[in-house]
Amino acid sequence: MIRRKDIYNENSSLVGTHKIRIRFNECDPLGIVWHGNYIKYFEDGRETFGEQHGISYLDVQRNGFATPIVKTTSEHKLTLKYGDVVVIKTKFVNTAAAKIIFRYEIYNPEGKLACTGETVQVFIDSEGNLQLNNPLFFQQWKQKMNLL
Repeated sequence: MIRRKDIYNENSSLVGTHKIRIRFNECDPLGIVWHGNYIKYFEDGRETFGEQHGISYLDVQRNGFATPIVKTTSEHKLTLKYGDVVVIKTKFVNTAAAKIIFRYEIYNPEGKLACTGETVQVFIDSEGNLQLNNPLFFQQWKQKMNLL
């Protein structure tokens, strides 16, 4: 029997941190962030993580792959408002499977947790074929990051 802890390394220390200011066009008429924009904030977090840890979308693309999202979850705890400067923390969840999992925490200006989320991405090659094994470049990155 395979246990979850055998598949996922919940203790990965790879985290990207990014600050953004909530823009007017991201809010509803009450000045509160519309829920669909949190997905964009998760993407901001992924892009920052990639830049900070050497695994950007461009790195993936240069190696002949794409990483489409196949699952997204979010849990909203507090509202964010127009003008708030918020912190997005993006944590890499290490797994042996051929996928990339990120967990997100978004903090309001007072440092309180406003939203949590997770995305799961898979690898496809340039012809759109799902990869069942981690591509070599990703294995090499994981080794460089001491994740193997």
